[in-house]
Amino acid sequence: MRCFISIELPDDIKQGISGFISKLKEIDKDIKWVKGENLHLTLKFLGEIEEQILPEIKDRLLNISKRHSPFDLRLKGIGAFPSIKRPRVIWIGIEDSASLINLQSEVEASMSELGFQKENRFEPHLTIGRLRGSGPSDALIKGLSFEIPKEFGLFRVESIYIMKSELSPKGPDYYKIVEIPLKKLYELS
Repeated sequence: MRCFISIELPDDIKQGISGFISKLKEIDKDIKWVKGENLHLTLKFLGEIEEQILPEIKDRLLNISKRHSPFDLRLKGIGAFPSIKRPRVIWIGIEDSASLINLQSEVEASMSELGFQKENRFEPHLTIGRLRGSGPSDALIKGLSFEIPKEFGLFRVESIYIMKSELSPKGPDYYKIVEIPLKKLYELS
């Protein structure tokens, strides 16, 4: 199974972002846009895994969840990797969140203990598109530079998910395998 660990977005935010993507589709046709229902924030890409390791991944995430309370995330601005002038991946930004960084750091460390490759840098972002061709149009660069909403929404993160990705000619489809609620446990005095 091809899997990843993610934070899911509320439907109203997905709809707002989908509307924005629709406007960008009119500007440049040589981009593979993320389907609205597939929008998510990846905490850790696991890749192909054997099903028998899922219980261990779940147990580790449950232990992590006990140390984290639900928190808010604000989606704000737009950018591209490597840059707006030379975009290959187009993304929506995530306002600085110590809670998100701490959660992702623990997920990363725990998964590396299970043998998954450790990534040294986490750039919080929400991928919305990838360029297919040799380069972006001037209209896309202008659109990304000047015609961007200031904010895409604020939402509460209450759970993380183990997701399965199935690839098809029409693009990937994502399925929730396990939901892990964030629920910091406090010691009673």
